[in-house]
Amino acid sequence: MLLAGEAVVAFLAALVLPLLARGFKLDPLDRIAQVSGLAAVQLRFAVIGFLLLGAVVLALRFRSGRHFGLVSRFSAAALAGLASGFVAAGAVIALLGTPWPMFGLNGDSGRIVEWAHAVANGQPSGSPVYPPAPLYTLGYYAEWFHGGNTAYAFKDLQILGAAAFGPLVYLSWRMLLSPVRALAFGVLPAFALIDAYKPYSQTVLVVLVPVLVALVVHLRRSGTDAWRTLLLKAAGFGALLGLMFLTYSGWFLWSGLGVLVAALAYFPWRADRRKGLAYLGATGAAFLLVCGSYLVTMLTEGQDTKDSSFRFDNMTDPAYFLMWRTDMPGKVGEWPLPGEFGGMDLFAVVMFVALGAALWLGIRKPLVVTICCMFASAWLMRMYIASHMYETQTVQLYTRTNNQLLYCGLLLCALVAHLVSLRVMERRQATEAGDGAGAGLPGPRVAVVGTLFALLFLLGTVSSSMADRYMPAKENTYRILPWVSHTVQKLDGTCPKFAPGGQCSQKGDQTWETMIK
Repeated sequence: MLLAGEAVVAFLAALVLPLLARGFKLDPLDRIAQVSGLAAVQLRFAVIGFLLLGAVVLALRFRSGRHFGLVSRFSAAALAGLASGFVAAGAVIALLGTPWPMFGLNGDSGRIVEWAHAVANGQPSGSPVYPPAPLYTLGYYAEWFHGGNTAYAFKDLQILGAAAFGPLVYLSWRMLLSPVRALAFGVLPAFALIDAYKPYSQTVLVVLVPVLVALVVHLRRSGTDAWRTLLLKAAGFGALLGLMFLTYSGWFLWSGLGVLVAALAYFPWRADRRKGLAYLGATGAAFLLVCGSYLVTMLTEGQDTKDSSFRFDNMTDPAYFLMWRTDMPGKVGEWPLPGEFGGMDLFAVVMFVALGAALWLGIRKPLVVTICCMFASAWLMRMYIASHMYETQTVQLYTRTNNQLLYCGLLLCALVAHLVSLRVMERRQATEAGDGAGAGLPGPRVAVVGTLFALLFLLGTVSSSMADRYMPAKENTYRILPWVSHTVQKLDGTCPKFAPGGQCSQKGDQTWETMIK
């Protein structure tokens, strides 16, 4: 019941700021008005936040803190909703005065609006492999509230989808962590990915991670669960995963291998294996019951779907994932920006160190191991698809793994703080109990595992960055050095195989000299 109360509080809080923003009187195309609007939303966000904080302080002091746990629980849920409601309020301001969704009927917006209108009228969508849940949701919503106008309806769902982001992430992490820890270590990292344009894709990612972790956690315990409890949990996880697969399926591809490894690691081999198999079987059956038809379509027709749209981030170092600037990146100069350590910035170094530290401190915890496996899985899939890019002349959305890699990395950074705090609490409890040894850090052998895991990705990323600086290009960087090599005439008088335009000379292209003046 309390968790249901948290859900109600979170979703209601998510609507407060967007509703208030509807009454703003400003021109959304005027930059001063935009700044004023953001400040107005921030003011309301801060005031409500201070009220929540004040309620927590009062609960701590009133009646010996009897209601502190309850108030802090609901305050954490409300803050998760307010945060995504802030982003939704920004979308409200941006779209004041227009009934159209972001980007009107252009690009992805136009396609989604068109396909949703088709499925709502019993016709096939323009893409059989596109996730059907967003299209049907938009189609039915348009019928109910906009007389079938899917374009106008999509504006509403962009705003509502952004608002629902925080509550959904918070409730997902509540399966694993306490309220404040779920807010700090689960919800906060997710806000690097919140999106009001197509909110459902990023929402599926940030919800999928804790759901898959919870799936593995319960698999580990399945050997000792009662049959009824085991089957109900499995069916619930399978149905939830099926619904998410219908909403956005890409993250399942990136995560599949890692979750398989985690499941094998935490399968109840030493307990009742029949229950472990039954748990996996029931999960799979419920999953297929919900999305089996779409999965078959993906496997049969998805093979013929080719993504040949090369964007600016397909031309950058494939090991760089720390910022996805979307398909419309704006003004892009040198990218990635050069960092202090082997082309990588301090943030990258800290993240990879956190990967190793999290594995060191939590190597026995499915929460940590599963996220590490999902990170590694996305990394391998990214490199596999990118390595075939030249041969196939297709992208296959491999750059979208940026989001999963970044989110998993941020989660592991946050979980280091979580794990350290748990160690401190364990040591304090051991001290109070008179146990002089207390709860120390894991041994050096476990530290080796974490260190090697971190160094694998850190060295691979840095090495890729340093190798990329020598990829031939006619520009005023080190890339001019191998470029000239391809323009120098060979000793037999012919040009190198890949000489630009088949042209070369005895000294090679010397126009680089004018580039440095």
